[in-house]
Amino acid sequence: MSKTHRSRRPYLIQAIYDWAVDNGYTPHVLVAADYPGVAVPRQYVQEGRITLNLSPMAVQSMHLDDDPLWFSARFSGRPFEVVIPSGAVLAIFARENGEGLVFGEVEPPAGEAGMEPVEGSLSPEDDNPEPPKPKGRAHLRVVK
Repeated sequence: MSKTHRSRRPYLIQAIYDWAVDNGYTPHVLVAADYPGVAVPRQYVQEGRITLNLSPMAVQSMHLDDDPLWFSARFSGRPFEVVIPSGAVLAIFARENGEGLVFGEVEPPAGEAGMEPVEGSLSPEDDNPEPPKPKGRAHLRVVK
């Protein structure tokens, strides 16, 4: 009998968020915007990624305790319902010092855990696939 395991990613996201808020930092998430089920304002997506401020002052009605995480936020004064499956979160960190957790890559959607991700695109509905990204370790650099 095979036992299915829930992803640990939502728990880690919640833990880093709580740590950041408890210490007076501004929690941010880096999200793979082309991941299935992600709903973010597309005009702010750059190179398939978007960084979002999750501070209590920036969002309303946030639900981090379940998957997908979701909240309401304003972008250029317009309200938007943001939905982010935890598998799409690439990193969660404090803006002030960059401390947090980098997952490095997306997690396969539920039901596809045994499948290899298709290089260049995660969504079969994607009509404009991006060219394959170079393989190797993901890295962050400090920009001042």
